[in-house]
Amino acid sequence: MCSHYQAIKERERYFRHFGIYPPDESGKFDVWPGYSAPFIRRPRESDSGDDAVAPLEVLIGQFGLLPHWAKDDKFGRRTFNARSETAPTLPSFRDAWRNQQHCVIPAEAIYEPDWRSGKAVATRITKADESPMGIAGLWSWWKSPKGEPVHSFTMLTINADKHELMRNFHKPTDEKRMVVILPADSYDAWLDAKPADSMDFMRPYSGQWLASV
Repeated sequence: MCSHYQAIKERERYFRHFGIYPPDESGKFDVWPGYSAPFIRRPRESDSGDDAVAPLEVLIGQFGLLPHWAKDDKFGRRTFNARSETAPTLPSFRDAWRNQQHCVIPAEAIYEPDWRSGKAVATRITKADESPMGIAGLWSWWKSPKGEPVHSFTMLTINADKHELMRNFHKPTDEKRMVVILPADSYDAWLDAKPADSMDFMRPYSGQWLASV
């Protein structure tokens, strides 16, 4: 599970890796549930055949998915991660899953608590080659009680009990989980994947390609 991550500060670095610039105002660098941060998706008009429509767009959304029926934005404090095993059927996430509302969440690093000393030690996890992470997620659209549109997103997770690195985090009695870090060459395929094919992307990222501090 991941409740804290770092977004990407450098616009040129963001563009080099993801092929699109983030908005000038991109929210917080250190992101926690309820904070605003960028996510990448296909524009809703991308299948219209109009060549003027860009293949990607970056939106600012709340970290913590808000289904259309949420009563307030505090709901997102418990939906910042979605278990891939239950996302297709759990009410909080099933509409986004069924409607192919896939996104890529750019991150410089994620943080997880290492409990091996008996105390939680916040540990920064990056890709070993120091390139940005692209995390598989779902996005949603919500109308606030004031009628304002709010975008939001969640990170998809998988079991990590046997993962060489991620099994070291969280309490010994807890199930080990990790976010789905996508290979860079699969971003487009994830954004275009149909619901029936989405589980094919729910794979662990090798611990040999990750580093922790």
